[in-house]
Amino acid sequence: MPTLTPIDKLKPLTFIFLSLLSSVASADISGTALIVDGDTITISGNKIHLSGIDTPEKNQTCRKAGVTWKCGYEATETLRNWTYTKEVRCVGDTKERYGTLIANCFVDGYNINARLVYEGLAVAYRKYSKQYVPEEDKARAAKRGMWAGEFVAPWDWRRGKRMKEVRIGSAPCKGGCSTKD
Repeated sequence: MPTLTPIDKLKPLTFIFLSLLSSVASADISGTALIVDGDTITISGNKIHLSGIDTPEKNQTCRKAGVTWKCGYEATETLRNWTYTKEVRCVGDTKERYGTLIANCFVDGYNINARLVYEGLAVAYRKYSKQYVPEEDKARAAKRGMWAGEFVAPWDWRRGKRMKEVRIGSAPCKGGCSTKD
């Protein structure tokens, strides 16, 4: 029986290693998107979360110049308008624990993850990625979207944190109140 060299002994392990590498979740999905919320879509039954960003929840409110506005609704509707009747392409290689693909998505050649952050309708989700921090810095400097006023970070909102009420005189104002006589 021939003697095996150290390289011959590693060949089976190399094969197993390469097989495991090829099983990493990777997807390139294109089609018409159904909008779930500001950072989640579905294409052909595949649920996709936009990578590296977090948008306000659908019912979340923000405040500009003392006036409350539905920033979560606006993020969702803006995404819906950008993708309406258009082909959306999403590329990702990670899945959440429930099977949702984490991906960068594109419409008409632009990255919608980056654009939502740039417009101030999403924040860079630094806990998972720093990819969109430059877009967030630009939105903050230009006071676009949520950066034009006050908001609670979406991750804090999901944990129950809310903006403080604005008070006019001694009565609380929950938004839409004017300080003018």
